[in-house]
Amino acid sequence: MSNMNTYSSTRRRSEETKEDSREGSTCGECESGTLVHNSDRHELVCNECGLVVEEESIDYGPEWRAFNHSERQSRSRVGAPTTELMHDRGLTTKIDWRDKDANGRTIQPEQRSRMQRLRKWQQRIRTGDAGERNLKQALSEISRMSSALGVPHSVREVASVIYQKALDADLIRGRSIEGVATASLYAACRQENIPRSLDELAEVSRVDRKEIGRTYRHISQELDLVMKPVDPTQYLPRFCSQLDVDGEIRQLAKEILETTVASGVHSGKSPTGCAAAAIYLAAQRCNREITQRDVADVAQVTVVTIRNRYQEQVEVVDEGLQSA
Repeated sequence: MSNMNTYSSTRRRSEETKEDSREGSTCGECESGTLVHNSDRHELVCNECGLVVEEESIDYGPEWRAFNHSERQSRSRVGAPTTELMHDRGLTTKIDWRDKDANGRTIQPEQRSRMQRLRKWQQRIRTGDAGERNLKQALSEISRMSSALGVPHSVREVASVIYQKALDADLIRGRSIEGVATASLYAACRQENIPRSLDELAEVSRVDRKEIGRTYRHISQELDLVMKPVDPTQYLPRFCSQLDVDGEIRQLAKEILETTVASGVHSGKSPTGCAAAAIYLAAQRCNREITQRDVADVAQVTVVTIRNRYQEQVEVVDEGLQSA
């Protein structure tokens, strides 16, 4: 029986692959149209001449219809998708805390003590070894920091994968779980091009900035993570919104940063400091009243950093104007 099921599933997958490969190809009749799948009539037709290449194709979708989200959820026969944000990827068995069966009927009193023992053993089995407990604590820490930083869901998934790789490579030994989790989140932000600095990570983390940077360098080297240099222009929209500057300053600050990056002056310097200095320089050129302290507070850098980056950018911009 199992061989028959395997054969039927294999045949169905091959038929689906065949239909998918033909869809989007060029029509053989008019040689100008594209073959598209008509889901209402289950036909493969040409969008130009209307030639029906295949009809009465098998519909592999559900036999029921749903008109809103609640109906679709109630009629679905599968659970939630797997996720890397849970240590068991969401595939564990769940025993509800309410003493009711699948039909909603109350469980008999003599069965309640048995269900209580099942809940206790199920909770113990979910985190049976030290690695599972470690991963569970780290993933909850990543979710907490991600919510505080407001990063997308994709960054959380990437950070969870990086931490699991570090755990499998035994890079957690001798380091705190919070430190490796924060470093994994910072590495995920770098990979997904989400502008978050180490100072911002340190504000929501339970470890200091020095430990985050040291742990990040260690796991990036051991796991061979490919990291591109941070582009300072990624910080411009957020800093400009917090300072409430107009579009003229934003455009000029972007041009200043592009000139600075092209000259290589930003190399080895903090991207947040470069972005903040570009905003301050643009405000000065547009005759707007913005102090160095206001820009430094938004970028979480010192006034000395703003002043140094400002002088460097003034020299580069003035040289570019003279050469032009």
